[in-house]
Amino acid sequence: MGFGTLSLKGRALRLLAQREHSRAELATKLARHVQEGDDLNGLLDELQAKDFINAERVAESVVHRRAARLGTQRVVQELRSKGLEDDLVRATAERLRATEQERAQAVWLQRFGSVAVDAQERARQMRFLAARGFSGDVVRRVVRDGSPDDEAA
Repeated sequence: MGFGTLSLKGRALRLLAQREHSRAELATKLARHVQEGDDLNGLLDELQAKDFINAERVAESVVHRRAARLGTQRVVQELRSKGLEDDLVRATAERLRATEQERAQAVWLQRFGSVAVDAQERARQMRFLAARGFSGDVVRRVVRDGSPDDEAA
């Protein structure tokens, strides 16, 4: 091994020090660095056994970083792209759905802050929220009702 080159384990630990990574993400990122004699699956097994790779922490990290700005659909899409198991993705999605209305409301308030004055503006607000992965029902309610402070609920 030449000076300045990291071992496969060194690369894995550096990636994990930056943020939580799923096993699939690490496998993809490390695959191009595998040298003769390296055992990528063995290394991933070892990191998982030592709890350096933990799917629940990966899911929590994504939720923590993204849920305040994105709807459940977009967060779920990101979790799936990380190769997390369906059961974990479904459980996380269920938890997120419970707060979807409030999260969409906060994003809408920050971006627009007032009820749309015409159909064109209402459509623009709806597209904005839908593009962030909020469900159609939630988008319609938030754009229709506006800020909870605007009217007596």
